[in-house]
Amino acid sequence: MTAKLRVVTLNIHKGLSQFNRRMVIHELREGLRTLAPDLVFLQEVAGLNQRHALRFATWPGESQHKFLAGEELKHVYGPNRVHQHGHYGNAVLSRYPILSSENEDVSDHRFERRGLLHTVVKVPGWRRNLHCVCVHLSLHERGRRRQLEAIAARLEELADKRLPIIVAGDFNDWRQRASNILEQSLGMTEVSVAAGGRHGRTYPSMLPLLHLDRIYVRGFKVLDSQVHSGPPWDLLSDHLAVSAELERD
Repeated sequence: MTAKLRVVTLNIHKGLSQFNRRMVIHELREGLRTLAPDLVFLQEVAGLNQRHALRFATWPGESQHKFLAGEELKHVYGPNRVHQHGHYGNAVLSRYPILSSENEDVSDHRFERRGLLHTVVKVPGWRRNLHCVCVHLSLHERGRRRQLEAIAARLEELADKRLPIIVAGDFNDWRQRASNILEQSLGMTEVSVAAGGRHGRTYPSMLPLLHLDRIYVRGFKVLDSQVHSGPPWDLLSDHLAVSAELERD
């Protein structure tokens, strides 16, 4: 039976470094592999970008979520924004079988497309399936609140049934109001707070000041959590990765 999980979340900035100076998707794949994750929650994943494929000679010939998953991990992708050169959105990578996934449009307005990628994972030996939600919330507080309420409404029945849940991603929540909604509505715990007493600073990657990237869990004990700062992580995106070691309650 698998009792522990290693979870990572990262906004990958479409595989480009801060200020879009370099393509770093290859270095990012190596960085993720060093963390040996069981589950990865990714935001701003380029499912297709024909302009970047022409600009960068070593741009992968497949979608970024497939490239990052490699042969080791299963993957699902939910496109949020479609543009003239392609599309991008959220993705979940999993070491364990993915039973289903659904991408719900939770955009607050047409100029800022946002999605909620809900994935169900079968972890060996667990009686109950694991529900994973990958999010990238609005830059605007009103939109964030509506999106958090949509997450709570979607997961309320699952929480009542005491199913294990992980909600992770880029919350854009510099006022730290997401925790109140998720804790009160779903009884969730944020891993950085559980491990160190406060949210981790993840943005901008070179000089992190804001606590934007988080992992909320229900049905787990948080053994450890870390914000991955310094080389190479501060050069792989404009956000820093957050990881957590979890043990099933």
